Amino acid sequence: MADDIVSLDPFARFRAATRARIGLGRSGDSLPTAALLDFQLSHAKARDAVHGAVDWDALEQQMPRPAIRVKSAVPDRSTYLRRPDLGRRLDPASASGLVKGAWDVVLIVGDGLSAAAVQNWAVQVVWAVHMRLSGLSIAPLVLAEQARVALSDPIGAALGAKLAVMLIGERPGLSVADSLGIYMTYGPRSGRRDADRNCLSNIHAHGLSPAAAADKLVWLITQSLRRGLSGVGLKEETPSLQPGQGSTPGQISISSD
Repeated sequence: MADDIVSLDPFARFRAATRARIGLGRSGDSLPTAALLDFQLSHAKARDAVHGAVDWDALEQQMPRPAIRVKSAVPDRSTYLRRPDLGRRLDPASASGLVKGAWDVVLIVGDGLSAAAVQNWAVQVVWAVHMRLSGLSIAPLVLAEQARVALSDPIGAALGAKLAVMLIGERPGLSVADSLGIYMTYGPRSGRRDADRNCLSNIHAHGLSPAAAADKLVWLITQSLRRGLSGVGLKEETPSLQPGQGSTPGQISISSD
């Protein structure tokens, strides 16, 4: 009977617990055809995520509030990939459209290195955050094209926000091509270091859910505003995830952008 068959694959139980490619076997001096095709498909998805473009019009229509559209100093996608520094600078024309106010928080959505991540998850996360935030002055939502993480600094400074939160597509890997990250910086201004930011990562179908990410982010926002800091000095102490909130925990870490 089928139930009596003993598995001769020692890696089967490990593959059941991770999306990592382990124990794939071999065919001659190469991978088995199925494993090779799966690798090539994942590589193609990662490339598409990096070179793809966000449908900003569709994204804006689904957001809970009106948005301001800005661009970095990058002229095109090819330059974006070769010149990370330009992705951290705000285009002068965009800067002129940001009016300073007395805001506690500004939420920014940037395309980053995965258009798919932004298209798939940004709207859900923004809605979840808005449903949980109360009693704070929230700046107009900002949609940032050709953005790196640090573009949140000049945007936050131009708006006069105490806290800048960047939702951005993370660098795709061969297991996940649409992972969204969130970077939070207290006192945004040009020249801020990576150590000044908190990061929630791995927001995708097999990782941290939008609801769980929103819970963690709102806790961080509240504590950051209360303590007047962010980054390595602010430790994430929200309760552990409940079943169904995400199969792998989100990470609190330092920005690597």
